[in-house]
Amino acid sequence: METEQREIRIQTVCLLIICAVAIGVALFMLRTVMVPFILAVFSALGLSPLIAFQRRYLRLPHSVAILTTFIVGFVVLSLLGGLITISLRQLSDNADAYQQQINQLLDHVMTLAEGYGLDPVTLFDSMSTLPVKSVSGILANLTKGIFDILSKGMLVMLFLLFLLLGGTQTSGPSRGVLGEVELRVQRYIMAKTVVSAATGGIAGGILAFLGVDLALVFGLFAFLLNFIPSIGSIIATLLPLPVVLVDPESSLTTVILAIGLPGSAQFLIGSLIEPKVVGGTLNLHPVTILLSLIVWGMIWGIVGMFLAIPLTAVMQIFLERFEHTAPIAELLAGRLDRLQSE
Repeated sequence: METEQREIRIQTVCLLIICAVAIGVALFMLRTVMVPFILAVFSALGLSPLIAFQRRYLRLPHSVAILTTFIVGFVVLSLLGGLITISLRQLSDNADAYQQQINQLLDHVMTLAEGYGLDPVTLFDSMSTLPVKSVSGILANLTKGIFDILSKGMLVMLFLLFLLLGGTQTSGPSRGVLGEVELRVQRYIMAKTVVSAATGGIAGGILAFLGVDLALVFGLFAFLLNFIPSIGSIIATLLPLPVVLVDPESSLTTVILAIGLPGSAQFLIGSLIEPKVVGGTLNLHPVTILLSLIVWGMIWGIVGMFLAIPLTAVMQIFLERFEHTAPIAELLAGRLDRLQSE
């Protein structure tokens, strides 16, 4: 009997591995459609409490609550796009000054290279003659990238509209597995949004106080990247470094403060405040979180890293509902003692 159960478990694990690989390939091939759709699904879950609030306390009809919620989402997306566009325009206006500062930095590096007996011409000749037009080309590519992101944002909004319209008209929560998924994901989204907003506001405020260009954009990136555990905060801390270095008015103190103060704030929030606010809302082990970032990042890139945690949590909820896959769910949650007891 024990041999049969062991064989069944081995077969189940093998089938799960094959299914996981097949699903991963399918998700990668269908990423153009699936990424906006999944973003819309999580956006709908995050906005559903707003619909429930309007229906319960403001006594608004279901259709009116959906319309106002959709307008809120559209306005937020438009404000983000406008903020990024204005910041890119500001960066374009200062392109000449940035280019001159880049050339000065390269000259300084070449001088240091000569002091150490290196050949600066071989190392830095191509970079030292970098024309201003190349900066304009980089800015043009950035503008095109932002346009692509906003275009996907409109597709997300289209999916979101249909998801909200097709949602249930009852104000009570769902039941069963779907209800548990909805509850956990909503708690995670709301808690993480509050913590990320505080992180982005503090980081942007510090950079603005120091007079760093694009401070609002870096605050926005700190807000967004905080949804990527551990790695996102490091990237958000280092993002302002190139702009601070090429700013002619930046001193060494400004560079140190622009990196040290936001980094310290993110460390304190991530290590002290976030564990208390977010807590174990998704019931995942830190190693599972790290592996999920790698796997979903390989499938969907940077967007996959944003969605990695809630997607893995949803998988864990479904896996723990079945007897043969429950050990995998316990492994994802880091409850190894239960596995050993079995």
